Amino acid sequence: MGKPRTGRWGVALGSTAIALTVTSGCSPYGFYSGTGVHDATVAELAGTWNCIEGTQVTLRRDGTAVFQRLDGADFAFDDGWRLSGNGTWRLTDGDDGQEIRLALNDRTGIEYRTDHTRDATSVSVPPPTTYTWDLYVDRDKDRRLWLFFFYSDPDAGNRYVLSRPRA
Repeated sequence: MGKPRTGRWGVALGSTAIALTVTSGCSPYGFYSGTGVHDATVAELAGTWNCIEGTQVTLRRDGTAVFQRLDGADFAFDDGWRLSGNGTWRLTDGDDGQEIRLALNDRTGIEYRTDHTRDATSVSVPPPTTYTWDLYVDRDKDRRLWLFFFYSDPDAGNRYVLSRPRA
């Protein structure tokens, strides 16, 4: 019995499969090009932003911030901790859009998400005493602002969204 013939099509298909395997591992976060929003103001962003299970971030016009139960970004989210405390925020505007640099400087509390099995006595690496998030600033179709960062594996492109209730 002879060797099976793959021919040129077999080689082409095999090369394509390898190329797709390599590129499918690329992170949307790694190549994320921003929201393109450039018109948000400090006055417009100041106020209280909410997410799940009592998460709340209050951005004050003077650049200070208060955090309640804010989860970690990227892979830190997988540790399950939620931080509360005081810090600062700063609005930046780059080519790809505006971002908020949010810094927790004075941690006042630690909790763990309800979907997480860890607690303060079972973690090998304790939650950070200070932490920094980069929040993207975006607008919905009605031009209402919302903020987000990526969480867990950045390859998944999961967004942690902070919003405000409609007035």
